[in-house]
Amino acid sequence: MTRHHADGAGPAAAPPSSGAGAAVPAVRLAAAGISLIAACYGLARFAYGLFVPVLSAEFGLSAAAAGAIASASYAGYCAAVLAASAATPRWGPRAVAVAAGGAATAGTGLIAAAPAAPVLAVGVVLTGVSSGAASPPLAGAVARWVAPERSDRVQSVVNSGTGLGVMVSGPVALLFVQEWRLSWAAFACAAAAATLWAAAVIPAHRPRGADRTGPRRAPRRRGAARPTPLGAPLPAGALRLLAAAGAMGAASSAVWTFGRDVAVAQGASATASTVMWIVLGAAGLLGALTGDVAARAGLGRAWTGGMLGLAAATAGLVLVSGTTPGIHVAGGLFGAVYIALTGVLLLWGTQVYRTAPAFGVGAAFLAIAVGQAAASPVVGLLSDAFGPAIAFAAAAALSLAGAALGPRRTRRPSGEPVREGRPRASEEEPAPCGR
Repeated sequence: MTRHHADGAGPAAAPPSSGAGAAVPAVRLAAAGISLIAACYGLARFAYGLFVPVLSAEFGLSAAAAGAIASASYAGYCAAVLAASAATPRWGPRAVAVAAGGAATAGTGLIAAAPAAPVLAVGVVLTGVSSGAASPPLAGAVARWVAPERSDRVQSVVNSGTGLGVMVSGPVALLFVQEWRLSWAAFACAAAAATLWAAAVIPAHRPRGADRTGPRRAPRRRGAARPTPLGAPLPAGALRLLAAAGAMGAASSAVWTFGRDVAVAQGASATASTVMWIVLGAAGLLGALTGDVAARAGLGRAWTGGMLGLAAATAGLVLVSGTTPGIHVAGGLFGAVYIALTGVLLLWGTQVYRTAPAFGVGAAFLAIAVGQAAASPVVGLLSDAFGPAIAFAAAAALSLAGAALGPRRTRRPSGEPVREGRPRASEEEPAPCGR
């Protein structure tokens, strides 16, 4: 599979400029990235659903109020994706990643100390902001400082951090379900540690134009794309990317929002349903293989297979909710294909937006969140009116339809070099390193 990047010129390029920072070993960047994603997504954002029963009892929240807080978190996520996508090319990946970790730390800390529902809501919104702000800078850092032949794998490993965080949050919920404030305090400490690690590993970045000893702006080839596509026409394939991401987000909303409730309502114990959540997260770690799978099968086939698996997991969960092994298998399949699909979208976004990978990832992940926010109330209405089986079947049908929206194959003209379409080192980003 041919990869296009917005990083430097490749192995033969000149060394990075002074604004680029020192070389970053790919393993260090992957470890720091997966930790930050685990904290912002798995612990900060998705753990709220695990604690809704105890939080509702503590603060007297109705189901509608708990849902409204979750919706506000989605709004924070969407706003943060847009802000982080625009800020990463200007301020550099490290500054935006640290801001994301800071929001996760502050949000989980506020939840731990919340004296009343309004403070709880602010904390939950901040956790949504943290997850929205985390992916674009990490995608930009990998594209900028990891060699092209390793970047797909590192991007996939970092993205699988969601599964790691979800897997960790489940046991914490089981151990400290009655002492929920201690759980969120532990999440805050973990988020702070991940933030410090990211700040230590990701190099500081100064745009070339800020270098006092060099030219104000690096030369760019005539007709070359600008680094940030804000306000520019959509590149080829962007609409298909956004439609696919929105369909995936909408199809996955049934399990993310109502999966555990449906399992409990149909006879699964609270412990069994929480273990399902742990299995879901553990299986999500398989998403680290997305880059390797996509390299062998292609993004199109990986997307189609993932969406078919998502449909099977969604329909299967409601069909087998009365059996403990069944919900664990369905949850594991859902976790594996969901993280894999987000990994495909991540790689797809960096290809569509070749000169602005952070923006491409942010746009795709924003579309996921919009799809989830739009579909969740519809799934709830269908469930109330016709039962969860019909609601989950509708989500599965949407996943089947979305399987047809995968990236189209593109052919390179004969004789075109493998790295065609990538800007030269002197035009855009520093050369990749950390090999």
